[in-house]
Amino acid sequence: MAWKRYVAIGDSFSEGIGDEYPDGRPRGWADRVAEALAEREDGLTYANLAVRGKLLGQIIETQVPAALELGPDLVTVSGGGNDLLRPGTDVDELAVSMDAAVARLRASGADVVLFTGVDPADSAVIRLTRDRVARYNERLREIAARHGAHVVDQWNMDILRDWRMWAIDRLHMSSEGHRRVALAVLETLGVPDAGDWREPALAPLPPLSRGAQLLFDLRWARGHLLPWIGRRLRGHSSGDEVTAKRPTLQPLDLPG
Repeated sequence: MAWKRYVAIGDSFSEGIGDEYPDGRPRGWADRVAEALAEREDGLTYANLAVRGKLLGQIIETQVPAALELGPDLVTVSGGGNDLLRPGTDVDELAVSMDAAVARLRASGADVVLFTGVDPADSAVIRLTRDRVARYNERLREIAARHGAHVVDQWNMDILRDWRMWAIDRLHMSSEGHRRVALAVLETLGVPDAGDWREPALAPLPPLSRGAQLLFDLRWARGHLLPWIGRRLRGHSSGDEVTAKRPTLQPLDLPG
């Protein structure tokens, strides 16, 4: 299909945290997808309403209506990851909310792309959420099948279990991780000749000693995990003072 109006909604994943332009602004997989589509389709416009730190309920309450007002023909939706990091999150409630949101978006005539969560098996702390993520993924696949939406299956993208795909905070993807996800989105949409997210293959990382791994984990916990927990205990979010980076549909400035 030839899409003309692409809107991305979600949290830091869709905002592009971890993948920056030279001036420090977040780029991310959604910008990369928009750029690839604009190269193939004259007149494509793109909005990105995603804001870091947002829970699924906040995304649905504010970003879904704003997206619908823009009249998109393609919407990418990521949400629920921040909820799943919280103990006690009800996966079924998340799925019911997402189902209703996808139904609204599909009823508008837009094509919709969803994302499963990445398998956190290799993370010392985040892997504690693995069962919740796996159950939510299954519900997302059911939602997509019910409403005729697309799914980017990150759980089965083994390359994303390589730490080189992640920023130092282990919560956001690196530029290379975002690049690979963008290629997976284009593949899911059936865009030809966009590139293969599986290539180039990466040489295995050298194994760390037990002591080195422990030191690595401790530094990560002190520098990134504990501040994240502190914000949650205070009821704060990294996105409290952040607004959408592209709140309206605009053409892209492509090089050359």
